[in-house]
Amino acid sequence: MAIREFHTDLLRDAVETMCGPAACDMPRDVSGAMERASRLEDGVNARSVLLELLKNYDIAAAERIPVCQDTGMVVIFLDVGRDLHFVGDPYQAIDEGVRRGYKKAALRMSTVGDPLRRVNTGDNTPALVTTRLVPGDRVTVTFLAKGFGSENMSRLAMLRPADGMEGVRKFVMETAAQAGPNACPPLVIGVGIGGSFDQVALAAKRALSRDTGQPHPDPYYAGFEQSLLEEINRSGVGPQGLGGRTTALSVAIEVLPTHIAALPVACNINCHVARHMREVL
Repeated sequence: MAIREFHTDLLRDAVETMCGPAACDMPRDVSGAMERASRLEDGVNARSVLLELLKNYDIAAAERIPVCQDTGMVVIFLDVGRDLHFVGDPYQAIDEGVRRGYKKAALRMSTVGDPLRRVNTGDNTPALVTTRLVPGDRVTVTFLAKGFGSENMSRLAMLRPADGMEGVRKFVMETAAQAGPNACPPLVIGVGIGGSFDQVALAAKRALSRDTGQPHPDPYYAGFEQSLLEEINRSGVGPQGLGGRTTALSVAIEVLPTHIAALPVACNINCHVARHMREVL
């Protein structure tokens, strides 16, 4: 197969185009999950909160203002076809797209260049990019604008294999309980299971890129996702921590092979402003 020459200006422009809509337009899968939750809520306060959040979505879209003041740090999953050759530096192109897109949409610049010196980069770069090679000659850009009120409530643990599914369940439930109202529920929860210390966290992050409520393709894990969601929603934390049956909208699990002596698990917490977009170039 012929190698496709791919100029990274296309990548830059795609990322730039995503920044504004990601901040102002909630994905249909998220708003649909919120609408379903509002119909199922029987608590007066909880339903009122959900309806207010939905109203906020509408105002943000109509007035082109961010749904949330934390317009996030940009996380990119870049799937690159093996039959493609970049003309230019893809990482520089992504950062330039973020730089232009955040400035154009007048979004908050939330990235500091060093974790201890705390000097803002002034343009929300660099983006956090994970690249993998896939068949074909296309580039798939999965864009997340990740808020950190919820990110700060995320956790990782190295369980023992004997802890099994119940150990994972306990860890996820503890993480959701500790997040409480601080992560701005209703939550979208990504769970990584397996791999290694570093890879399990990435799996949990990647899980957040799935459409809200989309089940795992393996029925075993799809059932586990559903049981975790039901148990979390029985906690009664509710929307914005004010009580109710909707503490989470979705639990998505991603799994990886692991060592015989290990059972890594990570929970990446997202608030209801679960901003994600995907484009194939």
